[in-house]
Amino acid sequence: MRAGPVAVTGSIATDHLMHFPGRFRDQLVAERLDRLSLSFLVEDLEIRRGGVAANIAFSLGVLGRRPVLVGAVGPDFADYRSWLERHGVDCGGVLTVAGAHTPRFTCTTDDDQCQIASFYPGAMSASARIDLAPVVASRGVSLVLVGASAPEAMLAHTAQAHRLGVPVAADPSQQLPRLDRDECRALVDGATYLFTNEYEWELLLRRTGWTERGITDRVGMRITTLGDKGARIAARGEAEIQVNAVPARHILDPTGVGDAFRAGFLAGLDSGLPVTHAAQLASLVATAVLESVGSQEWTLTVADAAERLADAYGPDAATAIRPHLRFHPPNPA
Repeated sequence: MRAGPVAVTGSIATDHLMHFPGRFRDQLVAERLDRLSLSFLVEDLEIRRGGVAANIAFSLGVLGRRPVLVGAVGPDFADYRSWLERHGVDCGGVLTVAGAHTPRFTCTTDDDQCQIASFYPGAMSASARIDLAPVVASRGVSLVLVGASAPEAMLAHTAQAHRLGVPVAADPSQQLPRLDRDECRALVDGATYLFTNEYEWELLLRRTGWTERGITDRVGMRITTLGDKGARIAARGEAEIQVNAVPARHILDPTGVGDAFRAGFLAGLDSGLPVTHAAQLASLVATAVLESVGSQEWTLTVADAAERLADAYGPDAATAIRPHLRFHPPNPA
């Protein structure tokens, strides 16, 4: 078990989530992709709290950890801050930027769960100004997760964490297309954990120019989420682990599922679970998010969690994980 909380750096945003009743692929004309101009009439609009850092921190808070959120927001963040703090998140690392909006994520999902999204950074552009040193010192931070944010902030916070001797969890996710080879290498090299989904893993291999073995040798552990196929975990010198997903009872919205997996995995390790059980807990939390609209609306009880873990992984896994399940209700406003 680590001695202190996780500092989660990255985007803090408001999500505008819409559903297109059809398939994006059916609207694409292969011969005209160079002149693409499409508008989708959507069925609904959900406005939810989001941003990768806030999503991860929220789930860590609900899972009984006391994460420290690090990112930049606008003065419109007050209600969101209250929500996070009521769910166990320490917002002491959040910078409020006067005259800027908290970032906005706009995403449309089709019937195949494919997504088209845009992200407006707003105040996030100032996140590189946040110095991790006082946050680490005052909170006793024992791990810094560097999530998608302004590229200069991701690089600065990775370098700061290494200088401070604090382990890093690298999670470049949506920013990989914006990062060049040297930037990707700087974010990955020396990380204790590397999180990607399957597509991001392939993109990271191309961006870094390193082989699969080359990246694995440079990180303590790499965790690749595989959607409904679960997750694959590889560590230097150890056999690769494959953990299946917890089957969803229904699917409402895939937004934030990967963030939930990261939170569940780190919470599991923090509680002393072995890697396989930590990944099983992570898969359960990810499925709970998949079954809700928005990234921070999921709920679980210990009894329901244990039952679903037993159904997915067997009674021995459920028995091992159950003593570590802590789903904290929100504090009163």
